[in-house]
Amino acid sequence: MKDFELLEICLHTEERGRVDVPFAETGEAPAIELPEGAVVGVGLVFRLGRDIDGLAFEDTRVREGSVLARTHTALGGFRSGGPYEIRLSAERLPVGRAHCGTYEVTGRFLDGDGQELAAGTYRVRLTHEPTAGGGGHPPEGPVTAVPPL
Repeated sequence: MKDFELLEICLHTEERGRVDVPFAETGEAPAIELPEGAVVGVGLVFRLGRDIDGLAFEDTRVREGSVLARTHTALGGFRSGGPYEIRLSAERLPVGRAHCGTYEVTGRFLDGDGQELAAGTYRVRLTHEPTAGGGGHPPEGPVTAVPPL
């Protein structure tokens, strides 16, 4: 068994429920379509071949070649075994046509020494969702500047 084995990444959304993420180590994964303003949380499932202290998940969000954000989330210490399932905090996607488009997200798992254990990339396409009646208001709650994926 490897030191770290990623079993699954998924998105949890209010609108679509659970969405499996095509997480590719190399090459281009198909984009997941999500509506602007969707509330999204990331789910991670992994197994360990050794004890790991200070496990962290880091994601880098890129749009049109520019890095928009990098998030580092400390997951904690884990004993060998699993599978372990972690669900990161949900966030609301941005609203507005200017935010619509395709984002590339690279996720990396790091140990407490900063050594990369696994990495891969997935893509999200944020789509404009017209409201009924053509008007409408943005959804309530905080709106992030880039998808939290």
